[in-house]
Amino acid sequence: MAREADASGPGGPARRDPSRSLWSEAFRTLRRRPSVVAASVVVLFFAVVALVPGLFTAKDPRRCDIGESRLTPQGLGAEHPLGTNVRGCDVWAQVIHGAQPSLLLAFVVVGASVLIGLVLGTLSGYYLGWVDALTSRLVEVFLVIPLLLAALLALSLFRNVDLGTGQLASILQPALVLTAFGWMGYTRYVRASVLEARNLDYVTAATVLGASDLRVMFRHVLPNAIGPVTALVPTAIAGVISTEAVLAFLGIGISPPAVSWGIMISEGSEWFTPGTRHLLVVPLSCLLATVLSFVVLGDSLRDALDPKLR
Repeated sequence: MAREADASGPGGPARRDPSRSLWSEAFRTLRRRPSVVAASVVVLFFAVVALVPGLFTAKDPRRCDIGESRLTPQGLGAEHPLGTNVRGCDVWAQVIHGAQPSLLLAFVVVGASVLIGLVLGTLSGYYLGWVDALTSRLVEVFLVIPLLLAALLALSLFRNVDLGTGQLASILQPALVLTAFGWMGYTRYVRASVLEARNLDYVTAATVLGASDLRVMFRHVLPNAIGPVTALVPTAIAGVISTEAVLAFLGIGISPPAVSWGIMISEGSEWFTPGTRHLLVVPLSCLLATVLSFVVLGDSLRDALDPKLR
């Protein structure tokens, strides 16, 4: 008997190669999209900037000379390629070093939120009963509280608390607040996926063979339920970066002496006049490029992992 062809003829629907996993198929699809490639390059560039800022500038972003206040951009190779701000700080150095707290906050908040969502969603969907009822009511309570309003209230109450001057200390308060009101969506997605996976044959077989609940949940159920959550991560990172900028603009997010894109946008908006517009345009451009890139990656990853769109 002749072997069935792997792909259909011209004009027929494409068939998924059974030897490929879902993730390999998704990666194969994503790498063919120019928008995904461009977004990945942008994200990778700013990730390198945040991890190794010394590769791009040797200047201290906090070293300012008021005598050089509001210098216009001088071009690459000059002492101040992007000019200086109103305090005489080098704008190029601040843009480079400002990427670190913005991205660090986003990854900390999303990572912690995903971890909480995985644990609560898995327990809720697997055990049901009072565990599911308690988790669902808790999710509903937090969902009715607007994120921005909660962040404004909580950060305003504790804005005078001194946590130190380190990088982690500067993002600790906004990270705790944004995590406290950012885990609910992951919990709901994981719960729905676990409810679908808990009755599959291989899960039932593992239970009958005597596997513990923890082994069944984290070895058999969770790996098959984590796909929808993974697709949410890039978009969530973009949302946290944007929220940080809004909070910094309102003066209650990451606060000086730390340097972030949000702080630069807040300060630059006060001097949006001829000759100093770069103080707003430069950090805002970096913020928009990063946010849009993460959004493109998130939307494309969601489409690639959705079997209904194949």
